[in-house]
Amino acid sequence: MPEPVKLTVAQEESGMRLDSYLVKHFSKHSRVKLQRAIAAGSVTVDKASAKSSVRLKTGQIVWFTPPEVDREGPIPENIPLDILYEDDALVAINKPPAMVVHPAKGNWQGTLTSALAFHFKSLSSVGGPTRPGIVHRLDRDTSGVILVAKTDDAHQKLSKQFELRTVKKEYFAIVTPAPDRDRDVIDQPIGAHPYQREKKAIRENHSTSKNAWSYYEVVERFTGFASVKVKPRTGRTHQIRVHMAHVGCPVLCDRLYSGRAALRLQDLDRRSAVELDRTILQRQALHAHRIEFKHPVSGDSMILTAPLAADIQEMLEMLRRLRAV
Repeated sequence: MPEPVKLTVAQEESGMRLDSYLVKHFSKHSRVKLQRAIAAGSVTVDKASAKSSVRLKTGQIVWFTPPEVDREGPIPENIPLDILYEDDALVAINKPPAMVVHPAKGNWQGTLTSALAFHFKSLSSVGGPTRPGIVHRLDRDTSGVILVAKTDDAHQKLSKQFELRTVKKEYFAIVTPAPDRDRDVIDQPIGAHPYQREKKAIRENHSTSKNAWSYYEVVERFTGFASVKVKPRTGRTHQIRVHMAHVGCPVLCDRLYSGRAALRLQDLDRRSAVELDRTILQRQALHAHRIEFKHPVSGDSMILTAPLAADIQEMLEMLRRLRAV
């Protein structure tokens, strides 16, 4: 984290706007980024918060904690990739859990984009320097199929399909408890959480709210659990996780929405005398199982499926053995 910097306004700088003053002294950052830093309270003038438009006076003291400098792009890393499909226009990856899709503050290494930069010579530039090839995203702890564009043309055509909602996605999840209904539609708007920045919430008539629609169907029932397939029509951040929690059946081991971050063997069967403390699952049991779209070049219908990740597969087998209905 950058250290706070102390600046004294010089005589020739008197009358400058605060944001212009910071642009002069911190040219590595854009004016927009500096204005956001001012709005976030990272700048004081004579120990008081100030607006971007304030005019400075000679001798005033400005304290500023600079934001991290944006990286030019991901650093290539030799991280193995499970490639489900590849041609000259796109590649489909079966993303493992615990992998961030693109670099961001606190996650500059070990990302999907770092792996892609190592394995592929050419990726689309539409998403910007830190997101080469990335058409859509999955949460860090959600595994499964994700599409990556190799060319700008392919990227734009795939993005248009997502925008028009013609891409069909199917997720596999384990939830607890089991839903009362075998299938249902959840049509509830999602917006910013009222007080937890990293979460989303069902918000009616809020400025941040956007409509969100998900269909779920129970695949298999267990005592206290169920496996479900979920088909979201919209693609809101955390949509499936928020929707399933809203109907009282949060995704298993969802740290944000279920209140449980991990599940041990003894949580399923206290009578077992073997490996009671062994952790079976320590991330949300959510997997992007299937995606259907039109190939951006040929226009052919494409259906790609990602096999279940090993930890979710083991969780299923444990439920079948210990929690069969």
